[in-house]
Amino acid sequence: MKKKGQGVEYVRVADHYFEKRGLRRYAGVWSLWALGVGAVISGDFFGWNFGLAAGGFGGLLIATLIITVMYAGLCFSIAEMSAALPHTGGAYSFARSAMGPWGAYITGLAENMEYILTPAVIVVGIGGYLGAIFETPASVEPLWWLAAYAVFVGLNVAGVETTFRFTVLITALALGVLVVFWVTAIPHFDMEWALNIEPEPGQSRWLPRGPSGILSALPFAIWFFLAIEQLPLAGEEAHTPARDLPRGLLYGLLTLIVAAFLTLFLNAGIAPGSQALGSSAEPLFEGFKTIFGAGLGAKALALVAVTGLIASFHSIIFAYGRQIFSLSRAGYFPRWLSRTHHRRQTPHVALFVGALLGYVVAYGIHALGPEHPVGAVLLNMAVFGAVIAYALQMLSYILLRIRLPDIDRPYRSPLGVPGAVVALLIAVVTLAALFVTDPIYQKVVVGAAVWYGLGLLWFAFYARHRLVLAPEESFALSAHSSRDDR
Repeated sequence: MKKKGQGVEYVRVADHYFEKRGLRRYAGVWSLWALGVGAVISGDFFGWNFGLAAGGFGGLLIATLIITVMYAGLCFSIAEMSAALPHTGGAYSFARSAMGPWGAYITGLAENMEYILTPAVIVVGIGGYLGAIFETPASVEPLWWLAAYAVFVGLNVAGVETTFRFTVLITALALGVLVVFWVTAIPHFDMEWALNIEPEPGQSRWLPRGPSGILSALPFAIWFFLAIEQLPLAGEEAHTPARDLPRGLLYGLLTLIVAAFLTLFLNAGIAPGSQALGSSAEPLFEGFKTIFGAGLGAKALALVAVTGLIASFHSIIFAYGRQIFSLSRAGYFPRWLSRTHHRRQTPHVALFVGALLGYVVAYGIHALGPEHPVGAVLLNMAVFGAVIAYALQMLSYILLRIRLPDIDRPYRSPLGVPGAVVALLIAVVTLAALFVTDPIYQKVVVGAAVWYGLGLLWFAFYARHRLVLAPEESFALSAHSSRDDR
């Protein structure tokens, strides 16, 4: 028996369908805080610093302020939506209620790209550090990637309790490393180091690339915050999601704002300064060498940085597992991907397939040769998916306020629709900045086009005729039906 509507069809599933797709509630507000902060914390260890080369210290500082405004609007809006729609679908769930099945799928596909590729970026960094520690050749790096995926997918499969306990521990350790760095860097701070990039003709040391450098630095500033928005994906594993999701999300954002500006000032403001950090793969490593000298040894310093990478890698594996689970449970992706472990109640199939896809993409780029830097290509593809998902989530928020004004909203954003509009505009500008400032983006466009093209064909010709009334779908249909009856 099929039910039709909005260009899609719903099929009846077996009575035990949802019994085999159950999640276990465990997380409280501080577990959620750790999940959000842990997902992002690697951005303080690497990635942000390339914005120094793109825009200089002043350009990156202004870009970070702009991106902070975007994430404030984004997080307050998501906090409201996650409390009103506490399902594990996250962005897909919001878009489903606001824009229908096609809007849900396009949003979910963009977020899927972000969450599959972000851990792939991080695992490349982990492989680089571990290769340096154990002095293995570059050709061995894909084996480090494989080992990292195996360990942390295993931890996520082991159970939600194991996942969150490890997340709290590794996030605390990563923050501890940063606190040690900030405190010990203060005596070495000198603003001259932050402004030591030679300006282009007619420009200043504050903005050595001119005003256009601010635009160029926007994508790199995102790495201070990328993936904090994943928290709504834990909606069906939180004890009291309507209360704890907004708190965990906003406490996490406050933590990340403090970390971002302390790292930016104290890492760039000590030797070797912005000039060297702008092209460094290990900016925190460079800072620790200035503070403690080379006596600690390169291996010990590399291990310090791996802590932050592991925290984000582990947390975002959680995110893609739940994101794939929710879309497949509703039939947008193949339904077999949403099967959960019969005893541990974790989406083990989605976790494994997401890891396989991320690894295959990373290895494929690696196989093309050194002229195709794996981390840079993957990083830009992840940001591409992220800013599209951000823009669509803000559009969802605005439409939900207009179309479903009477749904229960346990938390309301103090920034309201104006905050969402500002975040939407900044996301669009950042997307444009990727195209006009980064020559490697031509490769990203091809990869993103293939990802989207295949995904849209799948939905247009197959999946939209076989959707399932999952919680996200049922809520959207009932909410709009109630509105139409009034």
